[in-house]
Parts: sequence; structure tokens; C-alpha cells
Amino acid sequence: MKFLLFCNETMLRPISRTLRQVSSSFRHHNVRRLAYSGSHVSPFRPLNHLHQNLRTCSSLLPSLSSFNSNQCRYVTTAAAASTATAAVAVEQLNGRSTAVVDTIDAYSAIELALDSVVKIFTVSSSPNYFLPWQNKSQRESMGSGFVISGKRIVTNAHVVADHTFVLVRKHGSPTKYRAEVKAVGHECDLAILTIESDEFWEGMKFLELGDIPFMQEAVAVVGYPQGGDNISVTKGVVSRVEPTQYVHGATQLLAIQIDAAINPGNSGGPAIMGDKVAGVAFQNLSGAENIGYIIPVPVIKHFVDGVEASGNYSGFCSLGLSCQPTENVQLREYFRMRPELTGVLVSRINPLSDAYNVLKKDDIVLAFDGVPIANDGTVPFRNRERITFDHLVSMKKPNETALVRILRDGEELELTVTLRPLKPLVPIQQFDKAPSYYVFAGLVFIPLSQPYLHEYGEDWYNTSPRRLCERALRELPQKPGQELVILSQVLHLLLLLLVLIIVLVLLPTARVAAAPLINYRLQSTRVVFKLNFH
Repeated sequence: MKFLLFCNETMLRPISRTLRQVSSSFRHHNVRRLAYSGSHVSPFRPLNHLHQNLRTCSSLLPSLSSFNSNQCRYVTTAAAASTATAAVAVEQLNGRSTAVVDTIDAYSAIELALDSVVKIFTVSSSPNYFLPWQNKSQRESMGSGFVISGKRIVTNAHVVADHTFVLVRKHGSPTKYRAEVKAVGHECDLAILTIESDEFWEGMKFLELGDIPFMQEAVAVVGYPQGGDNISVTKGVVSRVEPTQYVHGATQLLAIQIDAAINPGNSGGPAIMGDKVAGVAFQNLSGAENIGYIIPVPVIKHFVDGVEASGNYSGFCSLGLSCQPTENVQLREYFRMRPELTGVLVSRINPLSDAYNVLKKDDIVLAFDGVPIANDGTVPFRNRERITFDHLVSMKKPNETALVRILRDGEELELTVTLRPLKPLVPIQQFDKAPSYYVFAGLVFIPLSQPYLHEYGEDWYNTSPRRLCERALRELPQKPGQELVILSQVLHLLLLLLVLIIVLVLLPTARVAAAPLINYRLQSTRVVFKLNFH
């Protein structure tokens, strides 16, 4: 396996100290010291610090005779014989990888990225949900992307969301080429672009998708972050692999946390490990230092394979279940769970899911496709790692079946459930399309959506109407195509007064509360209000 290695100032040592480190490292070859945290890792990964040291050694070995006598005595004391130790060091490390090869591989990977990573310029305009017949002001944004097989460019969905047009520029070229968005998956924050110009593809190379890196493996993030116009390469190691909230799509999917710097503009750029892509940079954790996230290869492949199979984004499947842990002893006793059984309790089922016709409330889900589920809802993942079993569900293709083992009334059952993507009652995101609305007598009706609630500001959860917010986040659809339609606003104050007069005159029995139930506020020339009738 090839590794992309880096060397910083703290890792560079004089030749005498380096040879001593090499000789002492042979006795402890199962442990490596990391320049970042000083922690230890499992022995199944190559010793990167030895690679870095040896790269320094290899460049200085021919000039050992130029060192003074003090340095020579230091080397002799540490290694018994400098020439023999150097030869033994090279011979023992040759089976893993030499510094020369690693250096070539590192620079080859970077050179490959230079011919594959592009800068993306987007002009976009988002709709105004308070005034759904018009858009907000246009804005310009920049991101990154990389080429994959089939003359396609992978980037983030939020880079091209609500786009008016998209331009792409490759490294070392002053020309920008018009790109078309072939497919976009806002749920997984990925998009595929195509460019018709043959001139653009001259000299371009595509990157291959690799595997999920293990913890503490080194990755290099390549892209065009803010602070400059040219390409940028930052390095880091893998800190964590687990399902994470995707900010753009508000979904929970597998993600990789790294300590490399991911800044605005890096979005869509590849994280490279060796000569393959380990993920796509897409977000960071605000308020924290060196916590960035990349989209792992399984999610990328699921998105790309779905586009290749159907020609469009197919989505990620869901069981449609709301579950709770069964770690409480009294809860386990109540549902007659034997000590050797583990699983999660079904508390709610989406009526639109196939599980609604197969499972029941208060069932205990014990296993999914033969993989046992722990009491906290996690399943085994790689070497002593655990992730939520939702990952197994999300990796299923639409209309695939899964074998679910459950405990119902103390009896174990195995049932087959068909999986497919599910739409919520209130849409979470509505990118790349204008909102629908209906105007009657100056009254504006629109379907309720979370983007509408977001118009109330960053603290929309607390500033938006509470009843609308609760229904948007918690209520489930009862039939396909169901929507919640709300009265968004009245176009003029006189129309509001006319409606109130009609209500008071024609509906004398209606109770209209003055302050809490008729809330109106002037916003330029419009009034937003709500009426409750009993």
C-alpha cells in the first residue's frame, strides 16, 4: 500500500540523532510516535515516522564523511558502526517501503491531484420564501472539485446549490469553462458536473476512489480555499469515523473527521491517501480548532452508482423507525428480553414506510441483515469500532430488501422489509427550485417547509411560530403527497382589516383572541398574521 507522507520542521533531525532513532526503533517497531498527539496506534499500519526519518537519512547518507569527529563518535556510540548500522537500517526498512519510493509516491500523488483538482465558480440565487414570487440577490461563491472516470467532476452539492450558472477552471489555466450540473444529491451533499468542451479535458487525469482510512492514517486535502487563488494542499490524520450530521442536507450519514484545515473554498476537494481518494471535504466544526469532515468513499460510491443506474440521484434508504435504547434494566424486563438479547425499542413508525406494514410499535429490533444490534443502537464496524445501525440501512439501494430479526411479545421473529427513501411531511430542504404558492384575494398560501422557517433568522427554532416549528420537526405524513399549507401573509393592511370585518360580521360566534391568536407584524408593505378559530 502506498502512503502520502509529509515532513515538517519538528520531524527533521541531525543525521546522528536520526541514526540513533532508527536503531532504537527496530526494537519497538510496533509503535510509532505521531507528530500531532504522541499517541500510539496498532501495529498493522506502516511506521510513518521511520519513513520520514529515512527520507532525511537517504539524502544525507552519501556525505557521512563530511561530519566532524564528535558527530561520528555520537553515531558510533548509538549504532556501533555508522556504515553497518545504516546498511542494516536500509535493509530492514526495505521490506516496508524506502524513503525514495515514498518521496516519489508522495510527489506523484500531488502531481496527480494537480491534473485532477479544479476550481469551481458558481453564481446562484436563492428564493425568498416570504415573497415566493421573487428571488434574493445573486451571489458568487467558489469551491473545489475533482475529476473521476467518465469525464465527470465530483463536488459538493452546496457549492452548486440554487445555481444560475457554473464555471470550472483547471490548475495552471486562465480559462474558465461552462459546466452543467448532471446530478445533485443535497441529502449527501454531493454533485456531478459535466463539461462539453474537449479542450478542457486535454491533459486531465481522473482520480480513483479508495477505501475508508483507519484512524491516524495520513491524508492530504487538496483544493482552493480562501486566502489565495492557487491550489492548496493541507495535511492531517484521521481522527474519527462515525455517522455525523450533514449540515447542508440535515441528514445523518457516515463521515470522517480529520485534523487537516478545511476552510471555505475547500468544499468539494478530494482528501487523498496514497494515490486514491479517501473522501470529499465538505464541512468543519465552527468554534473548534482543526476539526474538519470529509465524505467517505462508501457514501460517494452510493451516490455515483445511483446516478449511473437511474440517470439521477436516487437517495438514501430509511427504515422509517424511531427507536430508543434498551439499556434500562426495568425496560428489558418489561419486554421480556433475555440477558443474551440486545436491540432497540421501536417507538414510532413512518406510515409511508414498508416497515409500517411489517413491524409494530414496541417491537425490539435485535439484528439487521444478520448483524446484531447493541442496546445503544450500534453495530460492529472494523477494528473495535462501533457505529449506529442506521449506516447499514442507508447503504442499501432503493427497493432492496433486508432481513430484520425482532422480539415481539417475548417471541423472536425474522421479517423481510423493503427499503426505500422516505420524504418527510415538511421538506427539510428545497434547493434548485422555486417554491410553490397560491394568491387569493391578497392572501398568500404556501406549503410549509423548513426553508420558510429559516427566513426567521439563524435562531429560527426559537423565533419562528412555535406550532409550525413543532409540526415541521416532529409530525409524520399519513399519505403520499401530503403537505401542510399555511397562510403566509396578506399583501396589504386594508385586506387584513377587510378579512377581520368579514369574520366579525359573518361569523359572530367565532372567538378571535386579540393578542395571542392574531399576531401581525408590518414588514415593509406586508402583514404576516395567524388566525385561530374554535
